Amino acid sequence: MASLSMYGKGSVDSVSNFLSKDILNSGVSCEIVDTINRTVGQTSICIMVFEKYYMRSSNRTSLTVSVIGDDKNVCVDAIGSGGGQGAFFKFSWGAEEDFVAQVEKSLINRGFK
Repeated sequence: MASLSMYGKGSVDSVSNFLSKDILNSGVSCEIVDTINRTVGQTSICIMVFEKYYMRSSNRTSLTVSVIGDDKNVCVDAIGSGGGQGAFFKFSWGAEEDFVAQVEKSLINRGFK
């Protein structure tokens, strides 16, 4: 399992849109499983779940991304999991870390910390 938390400026819609595009462009086997959008008062949240097949681990890896904020400040959390092989061996050849690194790269390019 790999995880990441970063903060930056923007709206939940704009951040989730560019993240979705960047993540989906990270590989031909990458797909979005589902997206949920909610607004409570002034706070919006977008939860996106992606899957990607990694040949090196012969398995699909899951990436869950939550984007939470208002129209100015946004928090992004990403968790990669499920890249291990078999029922007993959870050695993933870095698949989860690689998937989460796509989110980090995309956010750093847009000034997130």
